[in-house]
Amino acid sequence: MACLGCQLANGLVDSKIIYEDEYVACLLDIAPLNDGHTLIVPKRHLRELDELDEETMRAVMNASATVSRALKRTYGPDGISVMQNGGVFNDLDHFHLHVFPRYRGDGFGWLEPSGGEHQSLEQVRMRMLEAMADGA
Repeated sequence: MACLGCQLANGLVDSKIIYEDEYVACLLDIAPLNDGHTLIVPKRHLRELDELDEETMRAVMNASATVSRALKRTYGPDGISVMQNGGVFNDLDHFHLHVFPRYRGDGFGWLEPSGGEHQSLEQVRMRMLEAMADGA
C-alpha cells in the first residue's frame, strides 16, 4: 500500500485515529489549523469526491457530524468548518475531508478573488443543468 492516505486510514503508519468505522478513519491533522483539526479519510483508495460510493459518502457525512459534536463539547468553538480540496489542491492524493473548530479572529478565512468577469447566474445554472443531465 503505497498511498499515504490508505496507510493512515488503515492504521499502517502512526496516525492519531479518534474514530473509525468500516469505511473511514478520522485522525488528527499533523498541522492543525486549531486543536482538534480532524481529517476524515476513506479506508479504500479514493482520490476525488466524485469517486465516493454511496456507503462511503454516508460514512464521511456521519463521521463529520460525530467529529463536529465532539469538537463542540471539547473546545466550545465559535463554529465548525468543513472543507475538502480536490484536483491539484488535494495534497494527500487521497480523498480527505477537513473538520476543524473555528474561533473569531483565528486568522483562517475565505479569500475571494477580486474582479474578473463571470457569467450570469442563469447562464451558469443552464450549463450546470446540462452537465448533470449528461451524467457529468
